[in-house]
Amino acid sequence: MKYLTFNNGVKTPIFGFGTYRIQPRITEGAVVEALKAGYRLIDTAQAYSNEAEVGNAINKSGIKREDIFLTTKAQTSGYRETKNGIDESLIHAQQDYFDLMIIHWPMSDSLGTYQALEEAYQAGKLRSIGLSNFNHDQVNEIMNNFDTKPVVDQIETSVFKQQKKMHKYLIENNIVHTRGAS
Repeated sequence: MKYLTFNNGVKTPIFGFGTYRIQPRITEGAVVEALKAGYRLIDTAQAYSNEAEVGNAINKSGIKREDIFLTTKAQTSGYRETKNGIDESLIHAQQDYFDLMIIHWPMSDSLGTYQALEEAYQAGKLRSIGLSNFNHDQVNEIMNNFDTKPVVDQIETSVFKQQKKMHKYLIENNIVHTRGAS
């Protein structure tokens, strides 16, 4: 397994298993099989409604928690809603921490949302925090208002949508460009 190191020193596997569009009733089995196959990065989100099933699979896997990199995404807007959402996600997933939590989309109050993530990061509930689908100006706004730099920006990237300008900008700012789908 190959790893990369985020700007905060946390290492992540470069390949992961995503649970987008996997129905909750089959998520646990799918994640168990992914872990058996050697995947160590598992990606879920509040909006996928399968954090509990992902957590069940991790807890039943027999693999040490610190050997699994668990990512989720906040689908909330604003400080209080996000602060509560982080705790709810941890409860659903039956975990003490997430390795990475990302703001799923720019929201009406992305600054309040990021503030809640930063506080959870400082409290040890999140090992890393990042963004998804944020453009250059939105990333700049986050960086100009917080001490904790995002470690990733997960943006739609494909052969047809290569994101060359955004990729260059992220590299210049030591933020990992991860591929996301629309």
